[in-house]
Amino acid sequence: MAYASEPHSRPRGHWATTILAVVVALLGLPLLGLGAWLIVLGGSWYYGLAGLGLIIVAVLLAQRSMAAIWLYLLVWLGTLGWAYWEVGTDWWAQVPRVVAPTVLFVIILLFTPLLGRRTREGAL
Repeated sequence: MAYASEPHSRPRGHWATTILAVVVALLGLPLLGLGAWLIVLGGSWYYGLAGLGLIIVAVLLAQRSMAAIWLYLLVWLGTLGWAYWEVGTDWWAQVPRVVAPTVLFVIILLFTPLLGRRTREGAL
């Protein structure tokens, strides 16, 4: 029999973090697959590496690890470097390359309070 005063078996935000992890994985899988194909064709390595980074971020998000934020920061910085390499200082040409990753970065940052709790809760 469950009592209202019993602690929840899953911490708050568990499902939201899981949904974010699934969304990030769904973004990363095509980037990885098609990016690998582009590498085979002799194209840019950015998409394959970014896709791999997103999949690892998704796994870390599912584990509620703070490392997800640091890894996504690395992917985001790589995206900025790639966008600059692609189009230089043509800011309008950079918009389609950097806006979506930046929006995703802000969303991931919003989940910061929900990450890393497992360690603290386990320590109690």
